Amino acid sequence: MSVRHRVLALIVCLLALLPSQGFAQQNSSVTQADVQRLQDNVYLADRDISQLRSRDATRANQLVTELDDLRDEVVYLKVKLRKEKALSRTEYADVRDRIDDLRSRARGDNNASAAPVSPSRVESAPASRPRSTSISSLEIPVGTEIDVRLQNSLNSGTAQVEDRFEGTTVADLNIEGRVAVPSGSVVRGVVTAVEPGTRTNRTSKMTVSFDQVTVSGRSYPIRGTVTQAIEGEGIRGEAGRTAAGAGVGAIIGGILGGFKGALAGILIGGGGTIAATEGKEVELPQGSILRVRLDSPVQIDPQQTRR
Repeated sequence: MSVRHRVLALIVCLLALLPSQGFAQQNSSVTQADVQRLQDNVYLADRDISQLRSRDATRANQLVTELDDLRDEVVYLKVKLRKEKALSRTEYADVRDRIDDLRSRARGDNNASAAPVSPSRVESAPASRPRSTSISSLEIPVGTEIDVRLQNSLNSGTAQVEDRFEGTTVADLNIEGRVAVPSGSVVRGVVTAVEPGTRTNRTSKMTVSFDQVTVSGRSYPIRGTVTQAIEGEGIRGEAGRTAAGAGVGAIIGGILGGFKGALAGILIGGGGTIAATEGKEVELPQGSILRVRLDSPVQIDPQQTRR
């Protein structure tokens, strides 16, 4: 073979490699940290929409619907990555770009409403913003624990990944002497992983997390991990009683009373994974108390919590 033919053959081989390299870049691995950033962006998008609500409630409600769908898609990506150990960069980028677009529209509506304001109003705005922030923002810090009573039972033998469920807070959560989350507030959870028991796998497991709390009709995104499961008196056992302080949940046998102790036959490990210890399915009866640790700060409007 002549030198010319060898050069041409080499060029053909290099060109043949280009599509596969592009495909590899397009499908480069997505990590749990990437998905966590998506969850953080969803949280920020919710804050953008909250700022828009006072100026254009109709537009804000439309964006909330979109954000709920995106939040569900992020949960799906998180579960898919955990189960399949791989997630395409294209799939990840699509959700990321849609969240960025939603945030841009929320902030754009905000900026557009401020554009026609006269110079005199612009000058007075800086003086009014600090007052608005101090009144409308009450932060629940990372690490705060709340006790949530399940409104329906959960079982690893019947639960499916992405199943939604609800619970209600057992007691008031007080921050800086004010009620941030009243007792009876609805907390939304999702099943993120489940391994039912089988003949060959007698250790059933189920992981649940919490992603939203509703206070006086207004929903706030949260990231909550289960740290304890407690047997309660039932659906009405501790309604209306109050727990004081930040960073702690309801105190067993103390302020609340009425708890019967940790649920038998289960063990809670890292990341909120609940495992059966007696070769049965993980069973969380209706009325069980789940102690939930907040893994991100939550901004609550204290005006919404006045009682």
